[in-house]
Amino acid sequence: MSGRLIPFRKGPAPQARAPAAAGSAPRPLVDGTPAGAAAPSRPIAASRFREIVSPHIDAAYSLARYLARDPSAAEDIAQEALMKAFSRLDTLRGEAVRPWLLAVVRNAYFDWRRRADDRVVTGPAADVAFAQTPDASQPSAEATLIRRGDVEALRGAIADIPEPFREALVLRDLEELSYRDVATITGAPLGTVMSRLARARRTLAERLGALEARA
Repeated sequence: MSGRLIPFRKGPAPQARAPAAAGSAPRPLVDGTPAGAAAPSRPIAASRFREIVSPHIDAAYSLARYLARDPSAAEDIAQEALMKAFSRLDTLRGEAVRPWLLAVVRNAYFDWRRRADDRVVTGPAADVAFAQTPDASQPSAEATLIRRGDVEALRGAIADIPEPFREALVLRDLEELSYRDVATITGAPLGTVMSRLARARRTLAERLGALEARA
């Protein structure tokens, strides 16, 4: 399954917004560093942030987009996560940066959901991006749909996977994190992560197979 999903990209100059006071204009990232973020030594923290965190901004936005299934919400979630990551940079002690950042993104996503009164996002499915050229490891159903250019069917299939399983699928098969890293990020036991991932893969394969059969 790994390698079929491809991440959303924000581009070389991230445009995420820093939280602004009511009535004021949003403040953009400055050289990959959240503007206005408090830090004990901002020049040093900003330099370190650009060096070790900025390379993973696309991954942060991509995870937010897959989880929220809403591009506008994903930008807000990713921005909030980057602000938190910047302010907590001094707590990073030897951990792999990407799993650490994605854990912050995941927490920011659940904070966003709580602020929305725990409403389930029911808007249009996110623009899930898929590889355009199938490879030999892809199930025939998915390969056929990709060749036909039926991207909407693929988008719907991934978006309809229930959240815990979709999350495991994205972290493991998109971000290619280890099972242990996924367990750490989600706070789930390793066996639960493996079970969720197996169910997510099976569900996706079944739905894609059904789509191909109806075509």
